[in-house]
Formats: sequence, C-alpha cells, structure tokens
Amino acid sequence: MARRSGIGSGTDVLIRIRAVTPQLTPSELRVARLALDDPTASAARTVTALAEAAATSQATVVRFAQRLGYQGYPELRLALAAAAAAEAASRPDTVPGTDITATDDIATVIAKIGQLDSTAVRDTVSQLDPTVLTAVVDAVVGAGRVDVYGVGASGIVAQDLAMKLHRIGRFCHVFADHHIGLTSAALLQRRDVAIAVSHSGTTRETLAAIREANSHRATTVAITNFPDSELGRTADLVLTTAARETPLRSGAIASRIAALTVVDCLFEAVAQRDVPGVRKALQRTHDAMARSR
Repeated sequence: MARRSGIGSGTDVLIRIRAVTPQLTPSELRVARLALDDPTASAARTVTALAEAAATSQATVVRFAQRLGYQGYPELRLALAAAAAAEAASRPDTVPGTDITATDDIATVIAKIGQLDSTAVRDTVSQLDPTVLTAVVDAVVGAGRVDVYGVGASGIVAQDLAMKLHRIGRFCHVFADHHIGLTSAALLQRRDVAIAVSHSGTTRETLAAIREANSHRATTVAITNFPDSELGRTADLVLTTAARETPLRSGAIASRIAALTVVDCLFEAVAQRDVPGVRKALQRTHDAMARSR
C-alpha cells in the first residue's frame, strides 16, 4: 500500500511548520522558529530581512517555503499573515499569550490550559485528512484483527482506542508489554491492521512493532504529530495531530488531547458503518456492566 499522510495542503502554515520541524536543517530551523514565535513580524519582513534575522541565506528561506509546499517566499509570507490574523482572532483577550510561566496565578493557568487544549483540538480537526481517515476506517472495518501500540502517554491513547473498538465488537488488542506486543505483530496477516500511537514518531518500541507488522503485510497506521518522522514514513496510512507544547507542558498534555480527538473521529466513523450492530453491542455491554453493580 502506498503511504498516505493525513495532513492536507490547505492546512494552517503554522501547523505545517510544526509538523516538519524535526526534519529541518539547522538554518531552516532558525527560519521556522522565527515564523512560529512571531508570524506577524515574519510576514512583515522581505525575504532578505527574514534571512538576515535568521542568520541564513535568502535561498534557505525559499527552500523552507518550498518544503512547506509553497512555490516561493511570497506565498509563505501571505500564509503567515493569514495564520497570524486567525490566531489573534481566536485567542480570548483575557488570556495573555499561551506559555505558562512560573509567575502565573491559578486563574491564568486555568485559562491558558483551556486555550491551549482547545487550540490542539481545533488545529487537529482542521488538518485531519478525510480521505486518509476513510482509508483507515475501511481497513479497520474489514480487518480480522486490530492491534494498537503505544507506550507512556501514547499508551493511554492506545488503550482508549482499543477499549472503544472492543466495546462495539471490533476485536482489538493493546499491549503494555513491548515483547508481547512484538510477538503479536509477528502473527498479523494481510487483512489485519496495526495502529501505532506516538506523538514524536520516534518511539523505538512502537516503531519495532509497526515494522514487524509491515513485514507480514498488515495495514499499518500511525497517529503522530510529525508525519515525516520515522514512524510516519514507515506506516501505510498517517493520521496527524497538531499539538503545541510549551516549556512547562510536557508532551503528555496537549498531544494526548489531540491524539484522543483523532481516536474519537476514527471510532465514530467506524461505528457509523454498522449503526444497528453497534447499538446492539453497546446495549449488551451496558447490560453486563449493570448486572455487575
């Protein structure tokens, strides 16, 4: 199966920049940081001024724009201006920025967490590719077996997906133990599906399971923030999140919210394919739980 990534060409430029950050050269990364830190100021600069501010060449700025899918810097400049305007319009006046600082009072922390998490959901939904999601749903619905892999905070997301699918009769397994997960991946077949959850796309244990599943021709799916990461390049289908992290927020917060949003979209789309069957399964599982209380 040809690799298909879930980030569209019409995506907010800031989301696209974050998605490719791990693959940028040092000089391109300086341009990216300027754009992310202050898209308004970056959009106001000429290509010469932006190159000077990033201590690099005009050619690097143009290459950076092309890496994002633009023909050149003028298109990137317009995209940055549009993104800056959209961010300003969506941020409540009562929330001064988004980074949580050591001096923020508790009310400000609450406001910033709410803003950051809602932004993670909004950005993830805005760039999630319906065509790729449909292909993943097709694979899951037609699968004889679904394995889900993830460790740490991504493991929590993997467990949530497995629990949801299992409850509607889609037999799904998630593995907390890397060795057991790897042996399970070794037993997958062509009609089976392996889903890997990793914010960074570089988690060694998760990569090993997906590579093993690939070797047995199972359909492999990645849920990651970085589609050009090693996991993104390895999987057949890639569903991307769009989480922003700040110095005082680990990847276990915004990335978890974003990944759970993708999981919810996947689950609901799978359930939609067999509404009568899903209702019956939910009722049976609800009744079983009620009898146990």
